[in-house]
Amino acid sequence: MKIVLEHISKRYPNRDKKVGGVFTAVDDFDLTIPDGKLIGLLGPSGCGKSTTLNMICGLETPTEGKIWFGDTDVTNLTPELRGVGMVFQSYALYPHMTVRQNIMFPLENLKGEEKLSKDEMLRRVEEAARLVQIDELLDRKPNEMSGGQQQRVAIARALVKTPKVLLLDEPLSNLDARLRLTTREEIRRIQRETGITTIFVTHDQEEAMSICDEIVVMEKGIIRQVGKPQHVYDEPENLFVSKFLGTPPINIFEGRVEREKLYIGTQEVLDVHGAQDGAVHVGVRPEGFVPADDGPLTCGLIAVERMGRDTSVVAKHDAHDGVQMRAIVSSDARIDTASETVRFCIRPEKTRLFDAETGERVHFFGETMEEPAEVMAREARANASGTGAPTTEASA
Repeated sequence: MKIVLEHISKRYPNRDKKVGGVFTAVDDFDLTIPDGKLIGLLGPSGCGKSTTLNMICGLETPTEGKIWFGDTDVTNLTPELRGVGMVFQSYALYPHMTVRQNIMFPLENLKGEEKLSKDEMLRRVEEAARLVQIDELLDRKPNEMSGGQQQRVAIARALVKTPKVLLLDEPLSNLDARLRLTTREEIRRIQRETGITTIFVTHDQEEAMSICDEIVVMEKGIIRQVGKPQHVYDEPENLFVSKFLGTPPINIFEGRVEREKLYIGTQEVLDVHGAQDGAVHVGVRPEGFVPADDGPLTCGLIAVERMGRDTSVVAKHDAHDGVQMRAIVSSDARIDTASETVRFCIRPEKTRLFDAETGERVHFFGETMEEPAEVMAREARANASGTGAPTTEASA
């Protein structure tokens, strides 16, 4: 089922009556979700992702805009008429019912032409249970199951009605780290087997990047960037997205461009052909540092942490916007732990520049593997479209 969110907004009256006015939870959200895709709504707490999901489900009505399922306007339809399955952060299982009864419950409430026979309901329950691999647990009650098994029951209950759309609101937040890993893999497997259009809400970037076809990064109710997870990580269009994605996070320095040379503090660190002169935020991914005795970026050495395959170098620099910076280098790299400083070369393809005032991306030749002509063509397309802002329509 293709879903179109057509410039939807959601506003609430401000709780502080002295201040008055309204609070905007979602602002002009415009997105097309292709049929059969798993899309992640990703952002910090309070960015509006759950509110967006609730509007798709029908639990909230947009203040402005429309919601389409295929060619049907569902903006004002109640949840039971939309054909959606919803999995909440809390599993919301009935403790006095068995797994079989919990999964069957939505089917027992069907009426009219949709009403099913007992045999058909049991068949669907067993089919949904097999899909999430809990078919041997149907006679258990929720308190006899692990958190991961309870989550699978909640997913089976959402799938048993064969919904057109599956909505998952922070479904893994109550699980421990190991269960989160296995359960998110199961969610991806189930989505691929069923082909149901699925929207997955999370604040955990690792979850979103590992299982989603595309991610929608949100901030304060607006879309900041849409794209395939790896592309958004590699090519953030603004400072917010670059800082939000990545573990360890990207290192941000205050810098400037002068005559196509990039400076961090007083140190000339990189050629940035095509970049305009001016103040910039310099983002360098942890894997973008290469230790070198004659490297142009000199940092104070804090610690060297051996992590088996990689080595983490914790350092500091006066132009860095945090207390400390972190570089991830090869375990073969030789770092003098007795020294007070460490020097790096910077990999241009792991370096991103952002305008110091707007936070928008500043492009330069060499930042990607593209040839200069390709970069110029991309810039021309962006200028022709107006602002050069990232698209908010997910590609098929």
